[in-house]
Amino acid sequence: MIAEIGLAALWLAAALAVLQMVGGVLALRGGTESEIAGLTRPAAILQGGLVAVSFAMLLWVFAITDLSVKLVAMNSHTLKPLIFKLSGAWGNHEGSMLLWVTVMALAGALIAGIERRLPERTMQATLAAQGFVALGFYAFLLLSSNPFERLSQPAVEGLGLNPLLQDIGLALHPPTLYFGYVGLSVAFSFAVGALVTRQVTPDFARAMRPWILGAWVFLTLGITAGSYWAYYELGWGGYWFWDPVENASLMPWLAATALLHSASVLASRDALRVWTIMLGVVAFSMSMLGTFLVRSGILTSVHAFAVDPERGTFILFLLALYIGGALLLFALRAGSITEGERFSLASREAALVVNNVMLSAILAVVLLGTLYPLLTEAFDVRVSVGPPYFNPVGAVFLFPMLVVMAVGPLLRWRQDNWGRISKEIALVAALLLAALILCAVLFGAALLPLLGLSFAVALAVASLLPLRGRSLRRVPVATWGMVIAHFGLAVALFGMASESAFSKERLAALEEGGTTTVGPWAVQLDAVEPIAGPNWTALAGQLNIAYKGEEPIQIAPQSRNFWAPPQQTTESVLVTRWNGQLYAVMGSDSTDGRWQVRLWWKPFVTFIWYGGILVALGGLLALIGRVRGDLRRRTIRRKLALRRMDEEAIA
Repeated sequence: MIAEIGLAALWLAAALAVLQMVGGVLALRGGTESEIAGLTRPAAILQGGLVAVSFAMLLWVFAITDLSVKLVAMNSHTLKPLIFKLSGAWGNHEGSMLLWVTVMALAGALIAGIERRLPERTMQATLAAQGFVALGFYAFLLLSSNPFERLSQPAVEGLGLNPLLQDIGLALHPPTLYFGYVGLSVAFSFAVGALVTRQVTPDFARAMRPWILGAWVFLTLGITAGSYWAYYELGWGGYWFWDPVENASLMPWLAATALLHSASVLASRDALRVWTIMLGVVAFSMSMLGTFLVRSGILTSVHAFAVDPERGTFILFLLALYIGGALLLFALRAGSITEGERFSLASREAALVVNNVMLSAILAVVLLGTLYPLLTEAFDVRVSVGPPYFNPVGAVFLFPMLVVMAVGPLLRWRQDNWGRISKEIALVAALLLAALILCAVLFGAALLPLLGLSFAVALAVASLLPLRGRSLRRVPVATWGMVIAHFGLAVALFGMASESAFSKERLAALEEGGTTTVGPWAVQLDAVEPIAGPNWTALAGQLNIAYKGEEPIQIAPQSRNFWAPPQQTTESVLVTRWNGQLYAVMGSDSTDGRWQVRLWWKPFVTFIWYGGILVALGGLLALIGRVRGDLRRRTIRRKLALRRMDEEAIA
């Protein structure tokens, strides 16, 4: 009965999406005072509640392991820990899409319930667009990927979840990415609404900006968590492989970063109107493309849950419908969008335009490298596109962007004089040159890591310069957010460059009692012991490790064998010091009684994820600051309106 309640709620939510879409369209045609216009907001709010009920029912059937539900039987097992039973609800194709539509419907309900800044016509158009987007996903779930489908006979036991996904990282990584994707769908709906009504105004940007910021924060956290999960769970020692699935989350983040800056300029300075609309469409296009890549079965990956060509065709149709329609609307209406306020080349707006161009170029590089192998494979030609392409080609645009990022926040809005900040520019340039020479002399690293280290130092200092000469207590929260986010990028860049320049690897075949070294670590294999877990058995290598002659500590990397479903995995062990991590992986035994042990020493690698967390924190502070500012402005407007009413009444 639980599954039937979830399915019924999903059907009712789909019907309300139709009402929301039709109501918004008719309101635009017949005026916002019509009866049907009054149903648009309630339909969106009720729809959000119904989809939340539907997803709660899915969590319930997974929690109790209801093996009469096909999705549970295919992706769960009675012996799994509860946390992995619950995460299994979205660790598959159908459940992940229901999570997507749930977050989207709740976002639509929130917009309908609290947003009052936009003209009602634009609000109706926005809700109609949101209903239209949601309707496609409802159709996909109900017609092609029903998460509540019953088996004719309940399964005796479930097949279980992919062992690589049975990790706490899975409980955090996909939901945070989906919050980001759905935030971009909201920005897309706002952009479509503004295009339809031709009301691309600062109020429109202020209404859209919190959703972009929220989406950007969640995407940042999701990418950071996913990178660390892949780093420690897959046992290959890397944090980014330029896998198409990794790129599927990076591309929306790049577009959202550009969109965030454009929307902020439009909200504050009434400029970059066309840029903002275009990037709103592009950002959602990238999230839809990522959905297609991951869910269509076109990729073979630990993340790629769908293998049915019919589902891939359905998603491709939605991709063409939404993105093609939005691009057509943009082409038809872009000419009617007024230019907005102008600015000089020496201004913060100009710096943001340059950064947007660089971000768009990096996005194009990633997009080409992701799609090219898929296109060649269609002609039976298999090619591999990886770091030798992405790293140097992306760097062509990344490093100029970092230069502008260092200088841009120091410029004034609208018009400035380069001479006013000449000392700051000289300081940043001197730091960059000094760091470049020092790193080249001391470390002699390859060119890209050398540039990465140098730019990290210069950007870290430059990110703090907007605070100079100011009382720190009086610095706006949004400004603190910008400073911390830019500093976080410098920290992450330092970690990436250090990992590339200084990492040491050792693959050793050790007998019990055998020793080896990697970097500053001495390692001894004491024993290999069998252990058992709730749904797996493992061989654990007991390693004694000592850092620069310190007291040894013991670690136990494992080679695990799961039986539901059958699969062998490696469980790495990470030992963290302030200046890096030791990474240990246990391999198989050889015929002569020795065991394969793989070791890495990765100096400052943890700075990659520290930087990601700082970037997300900066975004969160900016979000808080912007929301507080919008509330303050709204309160002032309300007080002024009440004062005018009182004055008119007295007169």
